[in-house]
Amino acid sequence: MALGDDLPELMTVKEVASFLRVSPLTIKRWGKRGKLPAIRINSRGDRRYKKEAVLWLLGEMKKETV
Repeated sequence: MALGDDLPELMTVKEVASFLRVSPLTIKRWGKRGKLPAIRINSRGDRRYKKEAVLWLLGEMKKETV
């Protein structure tokens, strides 16, 4: 089983924050900076994140720490 196989295709701010072990505010800031693009849904503009983008970001984070 590969990393992220059990993740939904679209994730909420809280789900991404929990998975990456950061604050939900950090996820929103990364979105504003273009580091983690968000998909806006419904009239409120709730954010959803593609699983592929989250896993890509995780790979980038690993490269930075090495």
